[in-house]
Amino acid sequence: MEREEKTESFESFIKSFFYGKRSDLSFKFMSDLTSNDASNFIQALFKDTVDSLDDGDFSRVKQRMLQGQIQGYNEQKNFEYDKGPFHPLEKPVSELKLSLLTSSGHFLKAFDPKPLGVENMTQKQAENRVFDFLKEEPQLSDIPFNSRPKDLMVRHGGYDIRAAAKDPNVSFPYQRMVELKNQGVIKALTSSAYSFVGACSQKRLLKKTLPDWVKNFLSQGTDAVVLVPV
Repeated sequence: MEREEKTESFESFIKSFFYGKRSDLSFKFMSDLTSNDASNFIQALFKDTVDSLDDGDFSRVKQRMLQGQIQGYNEQKNFEYDKGPFHPLEKPVSELKLSLLTSSGHFLKAFDPKPLGVENMTQKQAENRVFDFLKEEPQLSDIPFNSRPKDLMVRHGGYDIRAAAKDPNVSFPYQRMVELKNQGVIKALTSSAYSFVGACSQKRLLKKTLPDWVKNFLSQGTDAVVLVPV
């Protein structure tokens, strides 16, 4: 006798575009919508898609996605802090030596960090094991600023990497920083930029790993670090 599949509720569906079976994080914001708002968004998106297929203008689809994201993320409170460290710059920006640190999961192809001890881990495997990543200490990848985009890879179970795989600068803007240096906006860069998988043990990151990273930046004479979270 065949096992009858369990029917998925609409509420479970809109919350599944996160860490889990769908992991299409472009629609992650739907989990913050009410069922009614999510239903209205999907119906409007379907209508916009059909209209765009008719006239070839897909700008309305992009705008609908943007409106949905604004609506979904507008009510989030878990990333607000009453206070935090503030250290004013002691030099003009044009006199700073900067570095770059992102949680985007980029690395050089020749130096795969082999997360969880797995060789050549695929993006799909990373998504399926994201909860294992959340228990692990993060690994920092050293990426020289003169690296070519074709020598970089990205792997991260916590966000949709499709755009970042096409152009690393989407979430790892190392070439944009080189341009700022060449334009004289900033004085200098460290020899390398750095990236890690932000889906990691936050306790280990704060208490163990990050202090060593700070020491590394200070040893290079870094005045400030550009942080790019994903």
